[in-house]
Amino acid sequence: MIMIVYNEAIDLEVMETLEQSGLPNYTVLPEAYGRGMASGTHLGTDVWPGRNRVLYVAAPEDQAAALMARLRTLREQYKREGLKAFVMPMEESL
Repeated sequence: MIMIVYNEAIDLEVMETLEQSGLPNYTVLPEAYGRGMASGTHLGTDVWPGRNRVLYVAAPEDQAAALMARLRTLREQYKREGLKAFVMPMEESL
């Protein structure tokens, strides 16, 4: 399972990355708030504008590795917007 946390400003780029990785299915939490070292604070307010999104993708190990490689490239392109990805073991799905 991959959890991707990213600035809503790069939503289209993240979705294209999923498609390119052959992973069209996902679950998204459209509004998340937080603070990152590179991207700063996103609280969806006038003082701290911007929001993050959290996206979950279930994938076999080989596709997860390919997605992570593409996300690393995307992260380099959009350093200031903020993008983090976490790979977690998925024991079972239904």
